[in-house]
Amino acid sequence: MDYLRLGKTGLEVSRICLGCMSFGKVTDERPWVLGLEEARPMFRHAWEAGINFFDTANVYAAGSSEELTGILIKELAPRDEIVLATKVFGQIRPGPNGSGLSRKAIMSEIDNSLRRLGTDYVDLYQIHRFDPNTPVEETMEALHDVVRAGKARYIGASSMYAWQFAKMLHVAELHGWTRFVSMQDHFNLLYREEEREMLPLCVDQGIGVIPWSPMARGRLTRPWGEVTARAETDEYGKTLYTETEAANRQINETVAAIAKARGTKMAQVALAWVLQKQPVTAPIVGATRIGHIEDAIGALEIELTPEEIERLEAPYRPTGVSGFS
Repeated sequence: MDYLRLGKTGLEVSRICLGCMSFGKVTDERPWVLGLEEARPMFRHAWEAGINFFDTANVYAAGSSEELTGILIKELAPRDEIVLATKVFGQIRPGPNGSGLSRKAIMSEIDNSLRRLGTDYVDLYQIHRFDPNTPVEETMEALHDVVRAGKARYIGASSMYAWQFAKMLHVAELHGWTRFVSMQDHFNLLYREEEREMLPLCVDQGIGVIPWSPMARGRLTRPWGEVTARAETDEYGKTLYTETEAANRQINETVAAIAKARGTKMAQVALAWVLQKQPVTAPIVGATRIGHIEDAIGALEIELTPEEIERLEAPYRPTGVSGFS
């Protein structure tokens, strides 16, 4: 396993981050979620392969993802050896103040997350989205206070417009508050709109990038048209990658052709492309089988040639912004 510093920090993270959205209590909306006993070998395999970076969120599986993640990381190693990340913003309960990035929401939800995770701090506390209804100053000061209280070591952000991220960085700098060190954005061969503004901003500001859905919700891991149980029930996933279907199919077929020529898997080729992009630190990889983890780790050994990268990128067509909701 390779390790990199996250952004300009001294924090060392594995080049693959295990995404924990796939773990928790099964619901009608997410019947593919794995429970404790099914998830245990996944965590163990990831850890033994060198993955030290685990990402979840307060809203995943209605909080049960955090609960399960907290139980299983305790079985792996001392807390100081794990890099644990979670997120805040989404609707965690009905009614007023049940979502968003107000001071009240942040202060309540960090404590709720720590309780579910069974720890007294997280390494990376991320805002899951931008909150247009809360002043940026209120959000950034609250996050700063979370860090000052020792409840988080670093803070990060997730999908938003680059101007929004730049504004938040500026406000933190202006007031001497804790600055974001990472951006968890939507980035893969089928969705490259982040290359326009967000990735150059992150390069300029020394922000580590930890993309979500690096294999386009599985669309780059299997032949075009194949459907899995998750794909059939992933209502949010069905809203993605719909505008440029012809180009996406061509990209998928190119991934398949390169994988066949190399004698490797489509998932490894698609992930290798993300890993070679700057300033990507650690793509967040979801897994419901140990083979998914093995494929991700195998991608670290693939170095695509300039010609292969050109072939993979050539069919891409610009698309509307997605992944912000």
